[in-house]
Amino acid sequence: MKSFMQKKETIERGWYVIDADGQTLGRLATKAAHILSGKHKPTYTPYVDCGDNVIVINASKVKLTGKKLTDKKYYNHSGFPGGLRERSAKVMVEEYPEEMVERAIKGMLPHNRLGRAMGKKLYVYAGSEHKHTAQKPVEVKID
Repeated sequence: MKSFMQKKETIERGWYVIDADGQTLGRLATKAAHILSGKHKPTYTPYVDCGDNVIVINASKVKLTGKKLTDKKYYNHSGFPGGLRERSAKVMVEEYPEEMVERAIKGMLPHNRLGRAMGKKLYVYAGSEHKHTAQKPVEVKID
């Protein structure tokens, strides 16, 4: 019996919406990365971007456990000397909730051009409204 390998021409992409309200950041990110990479499908092929589109709503209401609000740091560097910027998780939740959730999810994807293609199918919104209702997204429950 031959194993099935998906071609990029035969991919059918779905739309999924994940409500981050009260969810732990890591558990939310693993579920979203799983769907973005296509591992939830029986036709998963490692070298093909066969994942679906993911919409994350209520990113500002995501939970962080333990002392992560004060201890966890997010770093950016401009590339110039002295260009390191450091922000705590508390600042990220209050001012940049979309970026925090995006970083968590994209960090769980492959770090190559395939992972960048998967990351383009991620849409994160701080509130409960999104502009993808025409695509009829299916709601995903996180256990």
